[in-house]
Amino acid sequence: MELFADLVDGPLLFALRVMSKEIRLQKDDETYANLVRQAAGGHIAPDRYARQLQTADLARPRFTAAAKAFADEHGTAFAAEFGTGSTSTAA
Repeated sequence: MELFADLVDGPLLFALRVMSKEIRLQKDDETYANLVRQAAGGHIAPDRYARQLQTADLARPRFTAAAKAFADEHGTAFAAEFGTGSTSTAA
């Protein structure tokens, strides 16, 4: 990944250049039809929708690990300050 800046008619524009890789996956007709239908619901192309799903799936373990590390480090202080039980009455 490379960050670069460029002057175009005066304003400074920043862009992110990412070296992309291509992976081809075979999907059965039903799975592909579901992907197309869900992409259409979001008004985006099926390939872009598939990339978004994959990116979210790959980021989830990192997020979960970071949240656990934060809770492990600061959980005791939060419990001391705010208690350990839920006081929410929302349904």
